[in-house]
Amino acid sequence: MKKHLLTVAAAAGILFTSFGGSVYAHENIYTVQSGDTLWKISQANGVSVADLRAWNQLTSDNIFVNQKLSLLAPHTQETTYTVQKGDSLWGIAARNNLSVTQLKSINNLTSDTIYVGQVLKVTANLQSIIPTPTVSKAQMAMDEAKKYIGTPYLWGGNTPAGFDCSGFTSYVFNKVGISIPRTAATQWSGLKVISTPNPGDLVFFETYAPGPTHVGIYLGDNKFIQAGSHGVAIADMTNTYWKPRYLGARTPY
Repeated sequence: MKKHLLTVAAAAGILFTSFGGSVYAHENIYTVQSGDTLWKISQANGVSVADLRAWNQLTSDNIFVNQKLSLLAPHTQETTYTVQKGDSLWGIAARNNLSVTQLKSINNLTSDTIYVGQVLKVTANLQSIIPTPTVSKAQMAMDEAKKYIGTPYLWGGNTPAGFDCSGFTSYVFNKVGISIPRTAATQWSGLKVISTPNPGDLVFFETYAPGPTHVGIYLGDNKFIQAGSHGVAIADMTNTYWKPRYLGARTPY
């Protein structure tokens, strides 16, 4: 009979822990390893970068080794934990992929004081407690572009092994789920015309030939990121080289 019960529990995907009777239903937590990126984790686990950021209350793509990331949307059901001797809010929060602030908020605690036998909620719909940061596609594109600073220039290149200008912009936007044409000329002619660029838009320049021959991603404050002759770097649109060569802007949104 015991063997049968254990089999049923395992099949249901329920893990009963030995500390204080906590139950984690359908838990799916990933521990960040050296060399990981949000993109790599998202691809390996079949989720989007946007969902990873939302489910874990991340405001950027920066992650650190041993960080715990939820691979599932926040639970709507409640799970409880009974405080044991020697417990602390920090320890309970860490074991349940919460911050101390979140744990206190879930339980309406006004101090860090807890007592043996106290029953704490350790899961809830966190999105109802802490608003999920809204990350625009434009911000995602700028964040993605900055990951490749220092990547060498390569004529015709459209991978992190080497980029040309439009190979860089098309690669970045594709990474955040926006498909744009491959060349500077077709990006210029195929995207929506705007009079003034906003951060995340494309800015175009006339360089070695008439017409749009160079493109980058506008970052704001007259700065843009582009794959130039010295590789991917941030440049100033008002300097003596770029200012007279500026043609205009387009948006992919």
